[in-house]
Amino acid sequence: MELLIRADGVGECIYDETFDLTPLGQLQIRRASHVEPDDQSQWQADLSPAGGPILGPFATRSAALAAEIAWLEANWLGRESA
Repeated sequence: MELLIRADGVGECIYDETFDLTPLGQLQIRRASHVEPDDQSQWQADLSPAGGPILGPFATRSAALAAEIAWLEANWLGRESA
């Protein structure tokens, strides 16, 4: 997990359960994407909640999740407007 601390003291990350963030203070968790199967049993990562594209289709959910995280790290994490 990559944890960024902005100049104003606010931390940002792509949430997972690598470690417990609650000792850092009150959390505000927002959805940045949706990873769902389509009607052909392929997986898509819909990044529209973060202002991004729909990625896929992918044969596996894990591939869609990896693409989702890569896109969020490159295009969303650390941007003040996110």
